[in-house]
Amino acid sequence: MTNKAHFSPLLLIVGIFAIIFSTIVHGTSTNYLHTVQQTAEDFVTDSLSAPQNGELQVTATQLDSRLRLAECTVPLNISVPGKQSMTGNVTVLINCPSEGWQVYVPVRVKLLLPRVVATKPLPRGTVLSASDLTIKLVENRFQRSVSFEDPNQVIGSKVKRGVNMGDTIEGNDICLVCRNDSVLIRAGGSGLNIVTNGTALGDGALGEQVRIQNNKSKRVVDGIVTGVGEVTVNF
Repeated sequence: MTNKAHFSPLLLIVGIFAIIFSTIVHGTSTNYLHTVQQTAEDFVTDSLSAPQNGELQVTATQLDSRLRLAECTVPLNISVPGKQSMTGNVTVLINCPSEGWQVYVPVRVKLLLPRVVATKPLPRGTVLSASDLTIKLVENRFQRSVSFEDPNQVIGSKVKRGVNMGDTIEGNDICLVCRNDSVLIRAGGSGLNIVTNGTALGDGALGEQVRIQNNKSKRVVDGIVTGVGEVTVNF
């Protein structure tokens, strides 16, 4: 009984020191994991240029807290293995020569650009007005086709497939001249200016070429879209 009483305080002290030491080691390890993550973020950020009117967001994935990485006593080696693109998701390899460890750090890159988006649901056939549109920062990798930075680029266009509120307005969603639309054909050349009616045989955005059939002559010609329901033909 006396021996137990004699050793209990000693065992208690040893136990307390073990807990404190374990906590310190865990805290140091966790802090260094954060340092490694931040190093990966900084490397990717320094490798990219933020767009003039947009925003670049770089975020390293949180490493597993069970990892035990000894603090590196020399500068870390940092690289991007393979032929990875620096947009979207990229994996950074960080190596410590002095301690003999290496770790792969996944990093998410988001490139946000100003784009014209819908302020409300836009059903097919809607002719776009200023109140239908606003500008919002949108992640670049979610854009499927041509997009627009200025609402004036699409005002007056007709929606050819429904657009949800908040969606980016893309070239495939709209047309100034749509297939089977009645259009005004302006033909000019050699001092002559002729205006007649026709039918669009395809979709066209501003400045694009589209085939048009003259309603009177039935002749099919190529014209340039110059406005809503308007095509110019040069001859």
